Amino acid sequence: MSFPSIEGGATERQEPVAPFNVAALPRIVFGNGTFEQLVPQMLDHGREFLIVTGGHSFLDSSYWPRLKAELESAGAGYGVARISGEPSPGQVDTIVRRYAREGIDCVVGIGGGSALDAGKAIAGLLPNRRPVRDFLEGVGRPHDYRGPALPFLAVPTTAGTGSELTRNAVITETGPDGFKKSFRNDLLLPKLALVDPDMLVTCPPRVMLGNALDAVTQLLESLVSTRASVFTDALARDGLRAFAQGFRPNRDHPVRDHSQLAYAAMISGLCLTQAGLGSVHGFASPLGAFFGIAHGMACGTMLAACTETNIRLLQGRGENHPALAKYAEAYGILTGQDPRAAASDPMALAGLFQQWTDQCELPRLSELGVRAGDLTRLVAASGGNSMKTNPVVLTDRELESILRQRL
Repeated sequence: MSFPSIEGGATERQEPVAPFNVAALPRIVFGNGTFEQLVPQMLDHGREFLIVTGGHSFLDSSYWPRLKAELESAGAGYGVARISGEPSPGQVDTIVRRYAREGIDCVVGIGGGSALDAGKAIAGLLPNRRPVRDFLEGVGRPHDYRGPALPFLAVPTTAGTGSELTRNAVITETGPDGFKKSFRNDLLLPKLALVDPDMLVTCPPRVMLGNALDAVTQLLESLVSTRASVFTDALARDGLRAFAQGFRPNRDHPVRDHSQLAYAAMISGLCLTQAGLGSVHGFASPLGAFFGIAHGMACGTMLAACTETNIRLLQGRGENHPALAKYAEAYGILTGQDPRAAASDPMALAGLFQQWTDQCELPRLSELGVRAGDLTRLVAASGGNSMKTNPVVLTDRELESILRQRL
């Protein structure tokens, strides 16, 4: 049997797709109104639940009475644990001790990234009753963790961290000797990520702004990461397109479309898990640990300076580095320009981020409590996992220069 030839196909030899691998993902339920599916999903995992949430936003919303009524109607039991600020070792350990003998079947995190991260850690520790410090990277012995972990369901009420799709719980000890480290294990991966954009509508604008800037940073850093692949590149580009449609660079009105931002944030979590991050997140960890700076705000205030330095150093080395084309492409996506026209000037992206910094009135580091004498300590603490996948290796002098730009 003969087959017709295909006209118009590629005539030059094409490079094969570079190898990549994809880590496990939760089941994803996305869309307006999907909160109503939460209780049936919960009941698939037991009858006794621990709900981990933030200080008051969710509990003061109309969603909490509905959830309580449905659980009580189903004859399910539940406890509620609140996380104030970013989860600390003390907060996590206290909750684990409180509920270790309560027969919890499943942990449900409902809130921002802090509540979701805490929920993951608590789900991983309840059957083991070990302090979280034992398994934090750079603090304990993370490879000693063998589980088991309780099932964890993640319901984000902000659009930023993408924690609903990751296997790591970020734990923060704030203060002069503080740290921001991950409890990271495949067993902590949520069984379900339920993302309902309707739940973002009542989120305060400043919270949405910080979270949005975290999401776009994660998408960009994953795109230019040294671990990026054809798979993560496709996702990051799609996430940036959604972000461009959902974000408005305005301090008081940062949202054009909640569903687009929710989708972009979710994709950013998927991308960072598969590809890693970069220098913005390398700085965000010690800024949060030493000075208590909210993670999204730390990312936002460092984004322009880090992007400018990466691009300038890559250009200065005279190499046709693939990250340069990606920076230019990101600018085209975020501004709606023809990618071919945008490709001629990757530095335009740094200029765009500086415009956002000004328009959103993002605080300088000095306004957040950082002083010149703190820079050496910040540089020394910035060399975590995120910095390892930055597209260019930054010296201590270059890292300090970036920080000085934002003082």
